[in-house]
Amino acid sequence: MVALRIGSNDDGAVTLAAERFNRHTFWCGQSGSGKTYALGVVLEQLLLHTRLPLLVLDPNADFVGLGQPREGADPADAAAIAEAGVRVLHSTQEGGERLHVRFVDMPLRSRAAVLRLDPVADPEEFNALLRGERDGTAQDPDLIATLRASGDPARERVATRIENLGSLEWDLWARGALAAEDVIDERPRATVMDLGGFADPDEPKVAALAVLDHLWERRTERRPVLIVIDEAHNICPPDPSTPLERALVERVVQVAAEGRKFGLWLLLSTQRPSKIHVNVLSQCDNLALMKLSSPRDLAELSDLFGYAPADLLARAPRFRKGQGLFAGGFIEQGSLVQMADRITREGGGDVPVPVS
Repeated sequence: MVALRIGSNDDGAVTLAAERFNRHTFWCGQSGSGKTYALGVVLEQLLLHTRLPLLVLDPNADFVGLGQPREGADPADAAAIAEAGVRVLHSTQEGGERLHVRFVDMPLRSRAAVLRLDPVADPEEFNALLRGERDGTAQDPDLIATLRASGDPARERVATRIENLGSLEWDLWARGALAAEDVIDERPRATVMDLGGFADPDEPKVAALAVLDHLWERRTERRPVLIVIDEAHNICPPDPSTPLERALVERVVQVAAEGRKFGLWLLLSTQRPSKIHVNVLSQCDNLALMKLSSPRDLAELSDLFGYAPADLLARAPRFRKGQGLFAGGFIEQGSLVQMADRITREGGGDVPVPVS
């Protein structure tokens, strides 16, 4: 059993069982609880003491420094982290590798969702995409012109929709460049997808959908990866309202329900349990809970995670910053933990109040 030291309590050092990250994990805490910092501590330990590849969907650039040791870190740990080979894919021109995905490789249902097409609500336009898939039109590099020249009113409407949405102009698309799917296939020790710099609010969701689709398509290869979704309410909300949100939720629910036997394991982080689709939340066997004040949320957690000690759950509104309750398969018994210091640079953090 590989023990990941994450912090301490009155009884001494507290560890998590690395092997039990082959179950889905729910990570929760209100704003200001130290949730993101604490999650970084655990990801660092996984980098140091396992060979498990990490894929981090990072909407706020909190983990872009995961491969960069901070000053004062233990020299041996700092060297090991620096040599781990963390890949950061950036959504802006700043930084190194760019974050791109391939539209043409996405499943038809996902491509339709990018265009906000629903197979039931928009049957003719969806069918035009379907026929384009069969006759090769969908792969045409000059897609809009081809659709307009087809003489088919449904295809012409699809062309108008594409132009109006501007989705083909997104910086997200690979257009022959290295795509996130290619990087993930290499299984670096960690791949951080910085999702926060895109101009269109749909682009981060499409990037997430593309890589999740890709991992699911290749699931039978059984190559393990821990999929860390920070601010997971953006990816799997309880009530998806658009075709894109529905496609994302359906894929995450599928991974939650069936992915474990293929080595696709989830770690979902958010501020409140009610923000996550219940069919995903109910599949989590590990719980990490930072400060949480809402009685309704605590009652929901008690119902969903019956293995969490009730007395510690009741104390959650009084947790100090950096304290967390860990329960479930990855720890011998439910414990309250004061998290250890980070080894790497934290990307986020509170903005201080100007006082002088």
